[in-house]
Amino acid sequence: MKETAPAAVRDRSVVFAPRIQDLLAREEKVFRIDATTVGVSDPHLIAGIVAARPVLSTERSVYKPAAGADIHHDSATRTIRALGQDVMAGIRTPPPPARGLSGAWPYAATSYLRRWLFSSDPLPVSLLSKRGVTRSDALSRIVDRAVTVWAGSGADGRSTALAGQIRDASGTRDRRQAVALYRRSTATLCDGVAALAGNALWLMGPAREEEGPHPDLTAVLWETLRLLPPAWMLYRKGGDAYTGLHPEIRPDDNVALFPLLMHRHPDYWSGPLEFRPERWSAVADPEKTPAFMPFGFDGARCWAKHLVVPLAERLLTVALDNRLAVRGPWHEAPVPLRSLLSVRFEAEAGA
Repeated sequence: MKETAPAAVRDRSVVFAPRIQDLLAREEKVFRIDATTVGVSDPHLIAGIVAARPVLSTERSVYKPAAGADIHHDSATRTIRALGQDVMAGIRTPPPPARGLSGAWPYAATSYLRRWLFSSDPLPVSLLSKRGVTRSDALSRIVDRAVTVWAGSGADGRSTALAGQIRDASGTRDRRQAVALYRRSTATLCDGVAALAGNALWLMGPAREEEGPHPDLTAVLWETLRLLPPAWMLYRKGGDAYTGLHPEIRPDDNVALFPLLMHRHPDYWSGPLEFRPERWSAVADPEKTPAFMPFGFDGARCWAKHLVVPLAERLLTVALDNRLAVRGPWHEAPVPLRSLLSVRFEAEAGA
């Protein structure tokens, strides 16, 4: 099965993995996934679950414990600020050659972003964000140990603020945690932005591959976050905090929250399966829109949400300026079952 929108809106469709398609076919808003997991797509219940208790460190991919210890709040805050500094500096610099966007998406875009934002870091720090390294657990461990021993001097002033946190860390454990935060934060940001930009390119369709004025890319990205949100599921470990919110949730049940389903709720969205960027053109604060959770709720929002849309818009601008064209598949692209929801396709930058 595939989910499509009218051809007049876009000439491309996606084919979700079977388990995702099964979720999309459900009509109930609270349902049991397995013996220990309950799925939720009801907006009010999702808000109640998120507000019931603070998010745990183990539920945050970036700030889960590292080097045998929790990541302290001040370390997390410094990392957010350093990453923001590096992204804003990167956006202001000329992008790498557009030929780097050719290839399999979202992987080509991920590598392109890492080269754009973090290639100035000295060896071996720059290896922390190389996709060829991150795909191998053995290579990742070797590079982590090397950076812990020697992070490079950064004497020429070209290294990123994130690399500076590794260099300035005091003690082996602090440096190991700084290495973990560098790897996690760069991967989370680049992977997420690449997925979002790739989903937007696919949804915009073939017309956007032709020369002409660019559409309102901010509106395009908000609509993409609604229809194909990379963060399509949020996971919460079970506990007594949730049992009074719904009779289906038991004390030992984990809870899976599904923005992907909530964003298709017909009570909140007109034409919920249609790609309509214009619905955001007059919306001052999209995150206050009912039944819309692109970055989570208050108290548990994505730590890099203020960076994602501007960076994705910059990446899309480069892609459109260089007439990046989809080379396959032509009309139906797969969306596999992964932690980030992303359309897979091959693309080639224009001459």
